[in-house]
Amino acid sequence: MNNIKEYSDKINEEVTAVLSKVDLEETKTFLDLIQGARKIALYGGGREGLMIRALAMRLFHLGYEVSVAGDMTAPFLTTGDLLILSVGPGYVSTIDALRSVAQRDGATVVCLTAQPDGKTARAADKIVYLPAQTMADDSESKATSVLPMGSLYELVLFVFNEIVVLELLKRTGKTFGEARDRHTNLE
Repeated sequence: MNNIKEYSDKINEEVTAVLSKVDLEETKTFLDLIQGARKIALYGGGREGLMIRALAMRLFHLGYEVSVAGDMTAPFLTTGDLLILSVGPGYVSTIDALRSVAQRDGATVVCLTAQPDGKTARAADKIVYLPAQTMADDSESKATSVLPMGSLYELVLFVFNEIVVLELLKRTGKTFGEARDRHTNLE
């Protein structure tokens, strides 16, 4: 347990380094698309999916019509709607299938990714590049993070999404209190 500060410092350093490289125009476009969407659905697999669910919850708290793809209450997406995907490694066949269906029916697709040259990322309408280690590049010879597998990407994704929420609060003039008013009472 003597390594808590050492690990904490290194992880903070890594997250800060990645977030400092995120393109501001990509982020602005992402925010614009969220604000302009009629309906928003989100999806990510595994631990990325947990981070995406956290963003979905906060978007709901901000008053957006939002759902998580795969849940039985997810709506039909079409023109004017937005599908936000997290695909750290740039391609996952099941996530790519969701992208394809959404685009076929007219929805706009944004891909949050660490691998912008992956098939799903390239095929999305817009991407937000979060240049962090994922399982696609965590082998011993390529690993750069103190964290295992895709943990750095997942942590960056969570922090980036919280920054998006803060920026949406600022853009809309909403307060934390207004967001809290939409929090469930069924916990």
